[in-house]
Amino acid sequence: MTQLSSTTLWTALVTPLNEDGTLDLLSFKKLLRMQEAAGNGVLILGSTGEGSNLTIGQREQLVEFTCQQNLSVPIMVGVGGLDLQAQLAWIRYLELWPIDAYLLVTPIYAKPGAAGQAGWFNALMDASSRRCMLYNIPGRAGVPLVDGAIERVQNHPNCWAVKESGGNPARFAQLVKDFPTLQWFSGDDDNFADHCALGAVGLVSVASNVWPKKVADWVAEGLTNKAFDNRLAQAAAPLFSAPNPIPTKALLADKKVIRTATVQLPLSLEDLESLEPLRTIDAVVTGVSTGVSESVAA
Repeated sequence: MTQLSSTTLWTALVTPLNEDGTLDLLSFKKLLRMQEAAGNGVLILGSTGEGSNLTIGQREQLVEFTCQQNLSVPIMVGVGGLDLQAQLAWIRYLELWPIDAYLLVTPIYAKPGAAGQAGWFNALMDASSRRCMLYNIPGRAGVPLVDGAIERVQNHPNCWAVKESGGNPARFAQLVKDFPTLQWFSGDDDNFADHCALGAVGLVSVASNVWPKKVADWVAEGLTNKAFDNRLAQAAAPLFSAPNPIPTKALLADKKVIRTATVQLPLSLEDLESLEPLRTIDAVVTGVSTGVSESVAA
């Protein structure tokens, strides 16, 4: 638990793919080492990692490969969907590997209420020997993580933290106040400044795929000062100009960090209209250009 409690930035890592849809493990290893060098925890097979779009064989291959790297930073793996038995089987598989934590997404599509959500989370945490971070993402799940469910699960020994991506800072503040025993992480790069001022203990980030050390520095600054400006939000905005992780993969491929920007259907690269906004903000963040507000690169 010590390493979990000291990790304030988790990168929701993309999953590099070859053009034929197979895993690009050489590029993935590069991404893992970049995060390790920055001291960031790695979250694999979340929504940014296209966890729901990959086959079970691909997911198992990615977990095995990640664990074989003997990283010095903690590893978290995404768990989520609708079929409880399938997710329990997934956790049984994950329990075979040296993984530090699981990210448990609110059940998708079914729109369960408090009792259903609590039953889902308790079943998954009962099957786990690892600490779990709950994930509130109503834009994907179709329903928010509700207070009644949090009340029912907050005292479970494996209930460690919540990734809050509800998009409402006032709601975030109320949750931190009402459930102080849980660790509350901002789940949105663009809302980190507000969440930081309201009691967030860290960030689960998409932007740190591209700028691992820069985002780590921003997070450390925000958590220290509790008065963080909008640099991260400005930098991250172009990364959400198309469905995540399409822009992030496109920029990483453009920078030659990964070999291709390939995504799995139902995602499509055709939904990204232009690379130019991504190139422009990357130049500013990395200090190559003065074409956009220099405050972003500070």
